[in-house]
Amino acid sequence: MNTAMALLLFLSVCACLMAGFPVAFTLAGVSLAFAGLGATLGLFDMAFMAALPNRLFGIMTNETLLAVPLFVFMGVTLERSQIAEKLLKTLASGFGQMRGGLGVAVLGVGALMAASTGIVGATVVTMGLLALPTMLSRGYDPKVAAGTICASGTLGQIIPPSIVLVLLGDVLSSAYQQAQLRLGNFSPDTVSVGDLFAGALLPGLLLVGLYLTYILITAWRQPHRMPAPPTSERAESVDVFRLVRILLAPLALIVAVLGSILSGIAAPTEAAAVGAMGAMILAGMERQLTRAMLTAVVRRTATVTSMVFAILFGASVFSLAFRGFGGDDAVHALLTNLPGGVIGAMLVVMVLMFLLGFVLDFIEITFVVVPIVGPVLLSMGLDPVWLGVMIAINLQTSFLTPPFGFALFYLRGVVDDASLSTGDIYRGVIPFIVIQLAMLALLSVWPALATWLPGVIYG
Repeated sequence: MNTAMALLLFLSVCACLMAGFPVAFTLAGVSLAFAGLGATLGLFDMAFMAALPNRLFGIMTNETLLAVPLFVFMGVTLERSQIAEKLLKTLASGFGQMRGGLGVAVLGVGALMAASTGIVGATVVTMGLLALPTMLSRGYDPKVAAGTICASGTLGQIIPPSIVLVLLGDVLSSAYQQAQLRLGNFSPDTVSVGDLFAGALLPGLLLVGLYLTYILITAWRQPHRMPAPPTSERAESVDVFRLVRILLAPLALIVAVLGSILSGIAAPTEAAAVGAMGAMILAGMERQLTRAMLTAVVRRTATVTSMVFAILFGASVFSLAFRGFGGDDAVHALLTNLPGGVIGAMLVVMVLMFLLGFVLDFIEITFVVVPIVGPVLLSMGLDPVWLGVMIAINLQTSFLTPPFGFALFYLRGVVDDASLSTGDIYRGVIPFIVIQLAMLALLSVWPALATWLPGVIYG
C-alpha cells in the first residue's frame, strides 16, 4: 500500500506540473496533502516532516548554492549589455565571407554566450532576434538557420559554467553520499561542482566541434542552403584588431571564471562572484552600465533566484514525503531488478528523463527526479561525474526534440510565421538531435571523455 501511495504521489505531482500549476507550490502542497492523508490512514509517520526545518536551513546555508544568484547576475548582465550583438557582428565579418560562414559565426557566439551566461532561454532568444533575420536575408535555408540557432542556444546546458551543472552538482553530491552510506562506506567521498565542470568541458567542446563539422559539410555539399554573400556585399578586409578586442573581453571572463575553478584557485561560488564583477566591468566598458540597466538586472536575478530556491524548498517537502512512503526503497528495488543490470537501469532512467524533459524544466527534473534515481544508480557503481554529464546532455537533447522541446518554443516565440514556420524549426533541429544522440552513445562507450579531466585536475 505504501508503494502505491509513493507512486500516486509522484504521478500526482507530475500531473499538476503538466497542468501548469506553480512548481514550488505544487511540490510542497501535493506532498503535504499526501503526507496528511497517509498519516490519517496510518501509512505515513509525520516524524519525517520534522526533518524539514533542518533541510531548509541547510539549503539556505549551502555555500555551493550561493553560486546560483551570482551566475544568474553575470548572465543577465552580459545579456543586457549587448555583448552578444557585437560578437555576432564581429564574427560575421570574419567568417561571413565564405559559404556557411554566418552559421559558423552563430555557433561561435552561441558557444561563447553559453560559457559566459549558462542560460539556455536567453541565448536562444538573443540569437533568434539578432541572427535569424540576417541569415534569412542572406538566403540561408530556414531549416538550417533555425536548427543552428536552437542547437547553439542549448549549449548553455553543458558548457561550464552552467547553472544546470551547478544545481546538478549539488544534488549529485548528496546522492553520491547516500549511495556510499547505503554500501556501508561511512567515510564517503564527495563530488563537487568543480568536478562536474571539468567533466563537462571536453564533451561540451566536442559537441561544438561536431556541430561545426555538420555546418561546414552542409555548406560544402549543399551550398544553396548556406550561400556566401554576393560579391557586392563582401567586406574588402577584416579588422583583425577589432576582432581580437571584441573577443578578448568575454574570453578573459570565461578564463577567469572557469580557469579559477579548474585550477583550484577558487571555489565555484568565489569564481561566480568574480564572474559577476567581471560582467559589470564589461558592461561598463560597453557603456551599458546604467542605473536602469542595473536595476533590471538585479530584479531579474532576484526573480530567477527566488524561483530556484522556492522549487528547492518544495522539492525538499516532496523528498521527505516520498521517502516516508518508502518510495526510495521501491525505486531501488525496481531499478536493481531490471533486466540488463546497471545498463538496463541507466537506459530506463535516461528514457524517463528524456520524456519528462518535454514537459518539465531542468530545475524540476534536477530537484525531483535526480534525488530519487541518483542514489540507486550510483550505488550500482556508476561514476557520479559521468552520470551528471550524461543527464545534462540527455536533457539538452530533450529540449531540442519536437514537438515539445523548450528551445523550439523559445525560438517560436520571437519569430513570426511569415518568416519561419513551425515545420521549418522542427525539421531544422533533426540533424543536431542526431549529433546529440551520437554524443550520448560515444560518452556511453567511452566514459573517460567525462572522467579523464577531473582525474587529471583533482586527482
